[in-house]
Amino acid sequence: MNEQRLAEARAWMRQDPDHETRDELAAIVTKAAGGDPAAAADLDDRFRTRLAFGTAGLRGELGAGSNRMNRVLVAQAAAGFASYLRERAHGGTPTVVIGYDGRRNSRVFATDSAELFAGAGLRAILLPRLLPTPVLAFAVRHLGADAGVMVTASHNPPNDNGYKVYLGGSDHGSQIVAPADAEIAAAIQQVADAGDVGALPRSTAYETASEDIVTAYIEATAAVAPAPTGGTGMTWVYTAMHGVGWETLSRILTRAGYPQPVVVGEQLSPDPTFRTVSFPNPEEPGAMDLAFERARRAKADFILANDPDADRLAVAIPDASADGGWRRLTGNEVGLLLGSRAARAAAGNPEASLACSLVSSPGLAAVAAHHGLGFHETLTGFKWISRAPGLVFGFEEALGYLVNPETVRDKDGISAAVAILGLAAEARGRGATLATLIAELGETYGHFASGQVSVRVDDLSVISNVMLSLRTLPPASIGSHAIASAEDLLQAGPGQASGDVLRYRMPDGSRVIVRPSGTEPKLKVYLDARAESAEQASKAVADLEAGVRALLEERS
Repeated sequence: MNEQRLAEARAWMRQDPDHETRDELAAIVTKAAGGDPAAAADLDDRFRTRLAFGTAGLRGELGAGSNRMNRVLVAQAAAGFASYLRERAHGGTPTVVIGYDGRRNSRVFATDSAELFAGAGLRAILLPRLLPTPVLAFAVRHLGADAGVMVTASHNPPNDNGYKVYLGGSDHGSQIVAPADAEIAAAIQQVADAGDVGALPRSTAYETASEDIVTAYIEATAAVAPAPTGGTGMTWVYTAMHGVGWETLSRILTRAGYPQPVVVGEQLSPDPTFRTVSFPNPEEPGAMDLAFERARRAKADFILANDPDADRLAVAIPDASADGGWRRLTGNEVGLLLGSRAARAAAGNPEASLACSLVSSPGLAAVAAHHGLGFHETLTGFKWISRAPGLVFGFEEALGYLVNPETVRDKDGISAAVAILGLAAEARGRGATLATLIAELGETYGHFASGQVSVRVDDLSVISNVMLSLRTLPPASIGSHAIASAEDLLQAGPGQASGDVLRYRMPDGSRVIVRPSGTEPKLKVYLDARAESAEQASKAVADLEAGVRALLEERS
């Protein structure tokens, strides 16, 4: 057994304030020191690197070690972030707001952070209870704070947690981007190198925000799309996916005048075990099965689903051709519905623009052009989308929508739900449905179809090997589609979006984009096509999907 690794583990145990992770690590150390190869490998995995702090903050599996989410790592992150904020404030007293969701250890990590921020001389404000991520993003702007921290792993597996960071001031409450991420990471590393987190100053003199902050978010979000006078007559189903969205959304519905939904009771309250789903992400197969069942019984008009921290929204509609009679709309379909809504409202404003990430539907550019608005294509992530000039709406195909940029500069599944309710009520008023609105999108802006191939791996080297293979031996075609041009965004020039992304364009306007996920062990491939009819566009995407699967099998 590597003696240095054992020494690192024992030093970690000495500073760990959590008896569970101390005991967990002690058992592994004992076995590894005794020559157990599995324990030695486990120890190496936990300490061979640090869980990286980047533009998504921290996110990873709970457990002991520098390559896991735990109280030691969070203490180092909080102290390092405090140091960064003090330096950025040039002698002032920075204010930081801390929120948390219902995952395991979220409240503990949030309280640790509040005590460490206060101990470092910052004004620390802890939100009053577990709340959706959009409420924290709102609070940063509403309170004029210098920064915000949200303890959440969003829709990751149950044993994950994370640490998402926002900046106020000139960043307007957006998530961090370079060079702030590297600067914060360097400050965190300095704390880690100094040793014992138990020596860091702590204080219980942090503030707990009043309910007024939640009420302010509710008022602002209810104003996104108030219900029409006389009611809507709609029947719809809602699931919180075992997360924190329901209480806040329910209050907003009352304030905005919408009927309360038929709820999926088994998934309504926060539950860190996510007991009814194998993966708490509305995009994953099976995650919405209970909602589909409830909707069939209720003869509902549509389904809305938030992910566990309520920053994403899924929408499903009745569809006789789908298995079970219900179909979840793609993020691109919802994005174009909401984009069209925003574009109609902003028409005539020469400063207004729409934005989406480069992996999202090119249909949003057609919507912007149709209404005479600006359009911006960004790198993946709302840290980029939220910074688009003149933004009135932004979206990403992974069920993320920014519909109220003057209130929340991040994806917000609750305000997006209110906007969808407004569209559904408007459609119902003229005898139409959400399905009607989707068909009208094609008639107005052109027929776009999209798809995705997502490959989850246990070994991240598989992803890097596939990306290397595609760069070294570029494919000439995908399915029956010849490749007209290929772009490697790692080779992007000055001022251009750059990243680990490969983009292939076909002569008919179709495109395929390949990239590693930034938050999960997945390789993601995005497919987009435009055609004269919805059927032709869907057929083109199906052919691309078959070609991509064959290509990945060949290169894996």
